[in-house]
Amino acid sequence: MTADAHLATEFYGSARGAVTARIVRERLAVMWPSLRDESVLGLGYAMPYLRLWREQATRCIALTPVQTGAAPWPAGMPNLSCMAAEDCLPFADLTFDRILLVHGLEIAENARRLLREAWRVLKDDGRLLIVVPNRSGMWAYWDSTPFGHGLPYSSGQLNRLLADALFRVERCDACLWMPPSPLRILLRSGPLIERAGRKLVPGFAGVTLAEAVKDVYAAMPVEAVARRRLVLAEVA
Repeated sequence: MTADAHLATEFYGSARGAVTARIVRERLAVMWPSLRDESVLGLGYAMPYLRLWREQATRCIALTPVQTGAAPWPAGMPNLSCMAAEDCLPFADLTFDRILLVHGLEIAENARRLLREAWRVLKDDGRLLIVVPNRSGMWAYWDSTPFGHGLPYSSGQLNRLLADALFRVERCDACLWMPPSPLRILLRSGPLIERAGRKLVPGFAGVTLAEAVKDVYAAMPVEAVARRRLVLAEVA
């Protein structure tokens, strides 16, 4: 199932979406506290999270796949968004220092091609940060939120997929133990629920975060094997 950009826009414009974005941004800020003077690309539906680094980064671009539709920046912010096919990003090789992939991998028509394109446009010393719904969490099964669409991942599945795309996972995190309910009492209790869930049920977070780097050694071609010449003698 494909998430629609209008659904994501409506969700993040609601009280539930605002609390959700704040909780996820707190974990993103822990993993990437500062991106000063770096080039940043947001893939999927990344606008609610790119605001963390927009004033720091040299360049901060949000790209949504064509199948999700156009997604404008929030009101009052300059438009730095674009739309393109997920397997044909309109950027040169080695363009970005950091790539944030959120609401993208789980709804991709071809996840491996999307990751290979991310690998191509990411600098050799760059970093990729992926946010995906956790297969064991509640958020993957509530389709009233953007996290309830597409294919959720376990940590093992995500690690294997990244390894196949020549990425190496360096660290992981999780968040959204808060139920995906719009009830105000749950939204007000969000920070408390997050702290309790992290300690008591770490495997049941709604969202998994994984930071990966390019595994350039895995991409290096192996040395050609010398071929031995075989000479056949003609027998009289």
